[in-house]
Amino acid sequence: MARRPEDIPRSASPQDHLDAVMKLLARMRDLADVRRRLEALHPADVAYILEGLPLEKRLVIWGLVPPEREGDILLEVSDSVRETLLADMNRAEIVAAAQHLEPDEIADLAPDLSDEVVQDIIEAQDVEERAELQSALSYPEGTVGALMDFDVVTIREDVTVEVALRYLRRFDELPSQTDALFVVDRDDHLKGTLALKKLVVTDPDVEVATLIERDVVSFAPDSDAEEAAQAFERYDLVNAPVVGADGKVIGRVPVDAVLDFVRERQESKELAKVGLSEDEDIFSSVWASVKNRGPWIALNLCTAFIASRVVGAFEGSIEKLAALAALMPIVAGIGGNAGNQTTTLIVRALALGQVSPSNARRLLTRELGVATTSGVIWGSVLGFVAWLLYRNVALGGVMAMAMLLNLIVAALAGIFIPLTMERFGRDPAVGSSVFLTFITDSMGFFIFLGLATVFLV
Repeated sequence: MARRPEDIPRSASPQDHLDAVMKLLARMRDLADVRRRLEALHPADVAYILEGLPLEKRLVIWGLVPPEREGDILLEVSDSVRETLLADMNRAEIVAAAQHLEPDEIADLAPDLSDEVVQDIIEAQDVEERAELQSALSYPEGTVGALMDFDVVTIREDVTVEVALRYLRRFDELPSQTDALFVVDRDDHLKGTLALKKLVVTDPDVEVATLIERDVVSFAPDSDAEEAAQAFERYDLVNAPVVGADGKVIGRVPVDAVLDFVRERQESKELAKVGLSEDEDIFSSVWASVKNRGPWIALNLCTAFIASRVVGAFEGSIEKLAALAALMPIVAGIGGNAGNQTTTLIVRALALGQVSPSNARRLLTRELGVATTSGVIWGSVLGFVAWLLYRNVALGGVMAMAMLLNLIVAALAGIFIPLTMERFGRDPAVGSSVFLTFITDSMGFFIFLGLATVFLV
């Protein structure tokens, strides 16, 4: 007997749902059971299932999703999977799916849609929603306007608590993540916020104006979304007003939109660090993946070839003292690890706005001090180990000195590479590791083999 949707355990993990759907798909005659299971799941869980299936099975599942749920699920899936789903839908189906979404949610989908489809969606909206959608579409990605929700509840400052509560009871429910109401004057200018927890316990005859918090964190629609996300973290915000140039409330930023932005931004950066883009689906074709990863491999190949030429220039020294071949990767490897620590620290500081011209010199001095101290300590350890292995005092000294110098080089590279990328408008989190590895490898080999050639050969 097939299980009804209410019989499906809601506490099951997304992986459990994916495993169950895979088993049902293997038989291909239980599609009715699959449909019932999908109807009982949250859109995010359905998105997880779609992302975990190869393309042909993914499209089978997608065909079982009710049209009224397609829009919500499209919002939840990754960019690469969304592209495959949209490619399987015709123009009318996409427009129909968008009719079940809010204007700000449609704006999130718009970058993946053709201009013609976006225009059809705009024309299908009523007058009020059309204006909100056009407003949402006018803000570029990465701004507060792109995160903005138009579902706002405001109250006047000149009313009593009783009037405010009576007004709230007219709603079926308050917008999600509403922890405070935005208080405005007669012209809708923001005056402050009133926490719901304060509103519900206050005497009904008290005026709202006496309760409001006037020190409000608000944002302009063209503010940087990353700075807004930092403000949400710093001030533990749940819901913040968006205010136009005239001081009027035009929308709000809920914390769930901020969390989605931070997660997507972090995923994009993590992929970009190793030369991957969000366009690559884990089940995409071999050729598509090869094209996506090719430029990064080519860049790594070029830097590795240059590093090999540095080693090649000291072939004679290596032939005379074979120990050099065994020891030189240690210097380069440790330099790379130390440089990555510095780079990660600088990239994080840049993201948080903690690096400025006034403190850059102090930061440089500090990192050089860390590198020098670490180089003396661990260079001495490495030199002693080299002496134990090869009973060669000069070789131990060369290892110690090479370690010290390469850690200093790594610190300099770890600071200046992300700062230079930031200066030229590039994301310092993307590509820094490649250039850092190139510098620490090349300079590590050059310093170690150069010192060995001078003092040992």
